[in-house]
This record gives sequence, structure tokens and C-alpha cells, in this order.
Amino acid sequence: MTDRAAHYRDLDGPQLRGQATEAIVTAELLSRGVPVLKPAYDNEPYDLVIELDGQFHRIQIKTAYRDSESTVCFETVSTKAKSDGYRRDDYAGDADLFGVYAPVPDEVYAVPVSRASRGKMVIRHDEPDNGQQTGINWREDYLLDEILQELDPDPVI
Repeated sequence: MTDRAAHYRDLDGPQLRGQATEAIVTAELLSRGVPVLKPAYDNEPYDLVIELDGQFHRIQIKTAYRDSESTVCFETVSTKAKSDGYRRDDYAGDADLFGVYAPVPDEVYAVPVSRASRGKMVIRHDEPDNGQQTGINWREDYLLDEILQELDPDPVI
């Protein structure tokens, strides 16, 4: 486990971990020369905006958790308490990307909202035991650098 992941694990409470996740994703973007904008208030359906090749992209930050030895997953919906239960809303039309930090294995992913599974997205690191190849979200396809390259094939850094 990396030092960052160990420190992250020791944070007390989901709010601190959420703040750390946002800071980690922001730092990873900034370290690649990507301009990052933050809404002035906390009532937008996205956490950050980045600019690539003259285009703005809204990012919703999420924390992934270990689902198995070979996978991590994260929620792709917002859950809000209502008087009659809970409401789960997706981010279609409200955000363009999920910026995801997985403390184990200490990686940052970018997942286009349009390619995310509804409800929960699983990202696989290793081949499944059953040999399945279709319908798998491979880690390599969603690493931050891979998606940034798709969005801006000719970055100026």
C-alpha cells in the first residue's frame, strides 16, 4: 500500500475522505497541466470543470472501493434522502466525466458519464477466472492519461 493510500485509509469519516478524493483528482489534473475550475458554491451536480483543447468538461468526483482482488467499483448515481425514501439520480446531462480515485490500488480514473454503467461501475484490473471478455470495463481504458488523450489528442503542456 502506498503512503498516500495508507494516509487516506486513516482519515476519519466519509466527508474527509471525499475532500481528500477531490484534492487527489485535482492534483493529478493540475500536475498534467490541465486547467481546473471549481464552482463557487456546492450546489452544482459536478465538482470540477476542466478545459481541454478549448472545451469545458464537467467532472463529478467519486471514490472507488475494492470490490474484489481484481476489481474496484464506484457509484454512478447521486442518492438523496426524501420523506418517502431515497431518490437515485444519474449524472446524464449534468456532468461529462467521473473523476475517480481508488485508494487501493492508488489510481485515478476518468470515466465518461456516457460510458458509465447505471448505478454502479466496476473496473477490472485482472482477467476474470471464467475467461469472460465482453462487457468488461478494463482498468487501462479508464486511466486518467488515457481519457485525457481521447479528449485532447494534442495537449500543450
